[in-house]
Amino acid sequence: MNARIKRFLLAYVVAAVIFAVIDLVWITQVAVKQYDNYIPDLMAPSVNLAGGAVFYLIYVVGMVHFGVQPNNADATLRKRLTGAALFGFFTYATWSLTGLAVLKGFPAIVAITDIAWGVVACTLVTWLTVLVLGKIHRSPKTVQ
Repeated sequence: MNARIKRFLLAYVVAAVIFAVIDLVWITQVAVKQYDNYIPDLMAPSVNLAGGAVFYLIYVVGMVHFGVQPNNADATLRKRLTGAALFGFFTYATWSLTGLAVLKGFPAIVAITDIAWGVVACTLVTWLTVLVLGKIHRSPKTVQ
């Protein structure tokens, strides 16, 4: 396996773990309460774990590609965080504004909150992933 693929896969794993942890906190502490309060009739009786898993597997690829950019040595932290914030904004806006446009009773506050979370989550995951990768790559035990 070449070095570019190894760097991407390492970044993917790190970002996936970080995203899973912070999104779990977000979902359990904020999103579920907001959804139960504003859109209870749209909520499924149970979570579709397969659908959620596929979302995470795909979404993390986007965060790594547009935010972390592990194979772009010239990318500054500012460029990475900007890419991550924009990725989070556009992807979460797609879901939220579509919901606002086509779902009966979908409140603007849910759309706004979700979009803001997309920006914060992607930016935070990218920042933490870049920090972790920096520590890993500086470690004398790491083979690059």
